[in-house]
Amino acid sequence: MSIPSASYSVTMRVALDGASQIGFIASAVSDAGGLVTALDVVEPIAGRMIVDMTCNAIDDGHAEVLKAAVDAVEGAHVQAISDRTFLLHLGGTISVEPKIALKTRDDLSMAYTPGVARISMAIAKDPSAARKLTIKRNTVAVVTDGSAVLGLGNIGPEAALPVMEGKALLFKRFAGIDAWPVCLATQDVDEIVRIVQCIAPVYGGINLEDISAPRCFEIESRLRDLLDIPVFHDDQHGTATVVYAALLNALRVVGKEMKDIRVVVLGVGAAGVAISKLLLAEGVGDIIGVNRRGILSEDDPRLDEPRRWLAAHTNKGKRTGDLADAMTGADVLIGVSGPNLVTEEHLKLLAPDSIVFALANPEPEVDPVLARKYAAIVATGRSDEPNQINNVLAFPGIFRGLLDVRATRITEEIEIAAGRAIADVVKPSELSANYIVPTVFNPNVVSAVAAAVERVARASQPD
Repeated sequence: MSIPSASYSVTMRVALDGASQIGFIASAVSDAGGLVTALDVVEPIAGRMIVDMTCNAIDDGHAEVLKAAVDAVEGAHVQAISDRTFLLHLGGTISVEPKIALKTRDDLSMAYTPGVARISMAIAKDPSAARKLTIKRNTVAVVTDGSAVLGLGNIGPEAALPVMEGKALLFKRFAGIDAWPVCLATQDVDEIVRIVQCIAPVYGGINLEDISAPRCFEIESRLRDLLDIPVFHDDQHGTATVVYAALLNALRVVGKEMKDIRVVVLGVGAAGVAISKLLLAEGVGDIIGVNRRGILSEDDPRLDEPRRWLAAHTNKGKRTGDLADAMTGADVLIGVSGPNLVTEEHLKLLAPDSIVFALANPEPEVDPVLARKYAAIVATGRSDEPNQINNVLAFPGIFRGLLDVRATRITEEIEIAAGRAIADVVKPSELSANYIVPTVFNPNVVSAVAAAVERVARASQPD
């Protein structure tokens, strides 16, 4: 499934012999499979005209096709073409700004030396005061080693930086949290753990991001034991929380109970394992995990400890075989794997009133249009489809609540509370097959999640 997207939005500056050519260049873009989103007259000149035409393409190559299509229109010439996504990222997407005005000598004396020494001494006497008197109270480190970035794979720390900047931008935009990218030039587990341990005094929380499995499991586990601030691997727990929220509401729509359903999880990496564990904790009837070799088996010597645990605690019927064997009679398919792995024949095997979450991005496991022929509810990770399952529904509110209560740990109970809060933002009167989770711009999401997290975190905090 390939459709024009804002991710490949370009603006062409086009010289026209006359205004009548505007309709022709717009038609040329449409005929070539693009989508015109804006057209502005830059320079009206007697007898000719210069316009900026913005349009969405499918990919980089398609943008060149659109340019050629416009150039082929008689009386039109593309003078320049710019990629709007690259322009948006020029110089990065985040910055640091002061919270106070530094205008006088008094201001300088209090904010910096000599007055700041009083603050340092107060923290030296009571290290916990750092949560009140420094940026620590509202700051999160977004930590990656660049080993599993989006669907791009092991692309390294420099290439991961724009993604981490984007994550920090989302923290600020949705929850008012100051987050900062920490992209590490190592993929050694011991080094990563030690580096994060050493920088932790600055931060109120650690958000691990885009670290490949199985290393991500060990890194998170060790850091949770070492640090007195919450450590949250978003690819695991953020995904699991939002999938849980979406499934709660999807089951309400189709009239099924969690205890009665069988779920197939296609892809048992970081997200697949975390989703499965959370659903097991919430009493799902049965889960069958499927990887590239077929249905998970605890007898497979190639499985690491997290996946072996998953194989031992799922698949009650001890099914064997491939994806088709797993999907036969299943109520729910959750895909966190790769594009185009599910066929129409697979979809025909699902139980009546089935649910399909095809979450691989940017290309899902199955075309949503095809999936909707057989499933009662379909969700993806895409913003151009209904029911977008997006981690931004979870992590800003989760960290907002954790920071506000000065939490030291994040627990499964917190994730469950966050998932239920997300689901409950959708009112019963709004719930439908095409609306099972709120949009990422719903202003009620962060406050609802933060309140739920704070309530659970307070109850579990040591006295």
